[in-house]
Amino acid sequence: MIERHILGLSGGRDSAALAVYMRQHFPELQIEYFFTDTGKELPEVYSFLDRLEGFLGRQIARLNPDRDFDFWLQEYNNFLPSPRTRWCTRQLKLRPLEHWLRKDLDDGVTVHSYVAIRSDEPSREGYQATHPNMKVHLPLREAGIDRAGVVEILDQADVGEPAYYRWRSRSGCTFCFFQQKIEWVRLAENHPQRFAEAIAYEKTAMDDGSPFTWSHGERLVDLLAPGRVAQIKADYERRRDRLRRNRPVNPLSARTDETIDDVYGVDEADGGCVICHK
Repeated sequence: MIERHILGLSGGRDSAALAVYMRQHFPELQIEYFFTDTGKELPEVYSFLDRLEGFLGRQIARLNPDRDFDFWLQEYNNFLPSPRTRWCTRQLKLRPLEHWLRKDLDDGVTVHSYVAIRSDEPSREGYQATHPNMKVHLPLREAGIDRAGVVEILDQADVGEPAYYRWRSRSGCTFCFFQQKIEWVRLAENHPQRFAEAIAYEKTAMDDGSPFTWSHGERLVDLLAPGRVAQIKADYERRRDRLRRNRPVNPLSARTDETIDDVYGVDEADGGCVICHK
């Protein structure tokens, strides 16, 4: 029986830790690492993938969509993607992956896909196989590895974490609609040209009647008003201080620093697509 072993990398910490874990514990597997590149990723993502590639000693395949974001935006009548209509994930992430595997799957090859769902994400599911020859595995969950364990794996391998975690909680496209408002503010501060591009997309969408904005209930041009920026930053700091005050002190805990999701009480299982954010 012919088999393939694949592991998708999002540019985030979980999938990177899974790649390191599989390289260390299952070196006999000829795993094919891949990254589905929308062309709208943060520059920090590419730098991190290059560093990870050096540790793995194996090239990470870059799967590019045959049609880019601008094409699909027009196909969807300039309606922006949203949590309810995730056409970006479907067309720019899943579609290239399925094209990459389709011939082998149809020819009877068994494809083992390794997905980075942690042990502390009991309600989260991985990529749902759409073909009977696709087998999905969750090694981090099976090994009891949680978020602190993921960080430890990356630190011990001297791979570290993507630089964007200093100001953002997730990987994915530059203007991912799952960002919190504080992350939009930080995008404007860290990558003003990318923020300007997001504004331009939003303006085109609104002019054509899109019911969605990038940030729920607020246009980016309004979000960036000086008074509004100050309000968003103050709200974030208040929430973070409250979280720290209410957190039980446990000197034996290996808990990592809080993320933006922690501050806002977002469940990772409810916010973000596995193939984009892990």
